[in-house]
Amino acid sequence: MTTAVLTGARGPLGRRVARILADDGDVTVVLLDDVLHPAAAGPPELDSADVVVDLGTSDYDSRAEQRESSSEFVAATLAAADQLAADQVVFVSSALVYGAAPNNPKPLTEDAVLRPDVEFVFARQLASAEELVEQWRRARPGRATSVLRPALALAEGDSSRLAAALVSGLGRRIAQADPPSQFLHLDDLAEAVALAVRSRLDGVFNVAPDGWIAGERVRALSGERPRFPLPERLGEVVSSLRWRFQRGPIPPGLGSYTQEPWIVSNGKLRRAGWEPSVTNEQAYVEATEAPWWTMISPKRRQELTLGLGVALGVLAAALGVVVGRRWWRRRKAV
Repeated sequence: MTTAVLTGARGPLGRRVARILADDGDVTVVLLDDVLHPAAAGPPELDSADVVVDLGTSDYDSRAEQRESSSEFVAATLAAADQLAADQVVFVSSALVYGAAPNNPKPLTEDAVLRPDVEFVFARQLASAEELVEQWRRARPGRATSVLRPALALAEGDSSRLAAALVSGLGRRIAQADPPSQFLHLDDLAEAVALAVRSRLDGVFNVAPDGWIAGERVRALSGERPRFPLPERLGEVVSSLRWRFQRGPIPPGLGSYTQEPWIVSNGKLRRAGWEPSVTNEQAYVEATEAPWWTMISPKRRQELTLGLGVALGVLAAALGVVVGRRWWRRRKAV
């Protein structure tokens, strides 16, 4: 019988992992959500555990809500693992740690150099957290660590604010090509965590569906918006305003992840026995609402766009006439 302690388990991923492991007759699940304040959360009623699963360090919403850093949370989780004499830690990180860059391989494998965006604090904290997990593994012989780096994970009604922000930006750049994207369903991520516990996986594993979606396809799924060429700097300002007023403040540095590729390979995890059950497109469609214009045929959208352009032209001409008349009247009055 394996005893698994889940930290940061109150979120959508935690609920899924707890349910999967609880259905396994060989695993006893203990929840310890608030690892930074165990007295308030109530420490687990046990003296030891076989594995500690950290689901909270990469939970952007919870860390922001509690005003806690990811580095603090992972340190507290590792301290709990020491206290419980656990010899395995499963750590859920993120593929964000690879960084988004035009020269990234497609796809990235686990041995790729970590280059998180220097302006995106959350991604840098996750990369540092992985280093702490590796230090914990090396501190004592016989320890194992499973570091999972999932692609953008989402599900209907359960997507984080960070995931929603990324989805909002992918496939919607102004007059520029879009990078390929991956969308992982939370159910498949939960199965990967459960596999790491059951099989005592040791090492780093990317978690992603098979393949990826081209930028043009993401744009089609999201409902292509009319695009007008703008100078690069002006485009950045417009995008920033759209982020702020439509989706709320976005963490600095997140923009690069909507502009450059950071897709990952799932080959290593597949060889360990994991299989995705939801495709990129299925995960995206389930977790997002299709705009009304996606129901309109491409020809009709083109007609509406042209009609809008004509209407704007007529309006501009009418305004010009009105302004011209007022100017002429003022001149005659003088």
